[in-house]
Amino acid sequence: MKLQHLPRNHALPSLKNEIHSTDFANRFQKLKQEFGSFMPALLDRRWALPTPDTKIHRVALSKLDQKLGEGRSGLSFSIDAQPNMSHELIVNGRGRPSFYVVRDDLLHPLVNGNKARKLDGLLPLLEDHSITDVVTCGGCQSAHAAAVAVSCAERGIRSHLLLRGEQPDIPTGYNLISSMYGNTVYVPRSLYAKREEMLRQNADLVASSTGSVLWLNDILNKPSSMHEYENANYMPVDACGNAHQGEKPKKKVVIVNEGAGGATALLGLIRLVKYLSQVHLLGKVKPIDIVIDSGTGTSAVGLALGAICFGLPWEVTAVMLADTLEGYKQQEKRLISDFMERYNLHFAHDMLNEADGIVHWVERVHPRKFGNVLKGEVEECQKIARETGVLVDPIYTLAAWERAMLLCQRKAEDDANVVMIHTGGTLGMFGLAQRYKSYFHGLEGRAPTSERL
Repeated sequence: MKLQHLPRNHALPSLKNEIHSTDFANRFQKLKQEFGSFMPALLDRRWALPTPDTKIHRVALSKLDQKLGEGRSGLSFSIDAQPNMSHELIVNGRGRPSFYVVRDDLLHPLVNGNKARKLDGLLPLLEDHSITDVVTCGGCQSAHAAAVAVSCAERGIRSHLLLRGEQPDIPTGYNLISSMYGNTVYVPRSLYAKREEMLRQNADLVASSTGSVLWLNDILNKPSSMHEYENANYMPVDACGNAHQGEKPKKKVVIVNEGAGGATALLGLIRLVKYLSQVHLLGKVKPIDIVIDSGTGTSAVGLALGAICFGLPWEVTAVMLADTLEGYKQQEKRLISDFMERYNLHFAHDMLNEADGIVHWVERVHPRKFGNVLKGEVEECQKIARETGVLVDPIYTLAAWERAMLLCQRKAEDDANVVMIHTGGTLGMFGLAQRYKSYFHGLEGRAPTSERL
């Protein structure tokens, strides 16, 4: 079923045919009511972000009259940094195609985008459980590892980052940030392939003989009132490592899996949906097409769950960038199941299992490969930055930008507004420029000619 033909009186974009049955519709209304009564309590917690607020800009598209410098899209862009959110972007197909950009890339100088959202509900739990050290892993230019390093340092928690591959000669981008804020160890790819074993062994080294090691799930599976653990080596400490009652400080180490993708990570995305659904922003009535690029798929699932929880007529389109369609669907089911079990939302489990999925997974508009295509992507990112002030990267966020462009140009056939979630990751550009130097040489500028003048 194509996206533009999906019914919009529900928040599940890929339901089976029974969506049209009276019984299913009645049960879905009951599901929304149950979520509506449960969500305030679920979201009543401490968060890492002081507020869920984010800037929203509007990007308008127009055809160029000449080919000079048009980029591969053949379009020109303009930005409105203070859009009137109550104004329809297109009325009956008239006007310039436009889409909104949720500027989560501006949340924090170093920890932004979906990394900040996924850590929003997690970091306070580490503080509440007196964690002294965090062990996690990622690629050499991992935005996740850098986000953990910065966030932990800001809270007096030590981070230990296991990075895949070889140490670069000159650290830059997220690799530089990870090295500045955390303790980095470079792991050969053969060892990195056994992530669980690798993480556990390194956590044991950090804890030494007197500390304790926990997996993140060990914390999440404990009732909130239980702060004592069975490990005899554990002595409660504060976030700065100071032991209680004058005892010698003992480390309490927690292992966070790569990407921090789990049930707790979904909470920050649900919080974002609640913020965006305010009347003066996207509202609760207008159909919205949310577009996001997907690595693990966690953010897309969180947004879709948020739309369901608040009964919004929103659809989430996720551009697949790191796995197959089947892989993303399995990840989606796992995350939903973990979320429902973690927060005792058993009333929703069977209902959601009747759906083929709550996220619309799609391929990127332009298949990515190296050579001239990557060079074209870099040049398009440069064009977007110069015309709008929005920096997207050629691997991830450009894919969401191009999907949003495609959807908003089809809006004459639909009544939905298109909203791109900017997932950040822009420091990754430094790593790309270091690794693929030839593809960035064209950005150095060209001598003016009489034709260009």
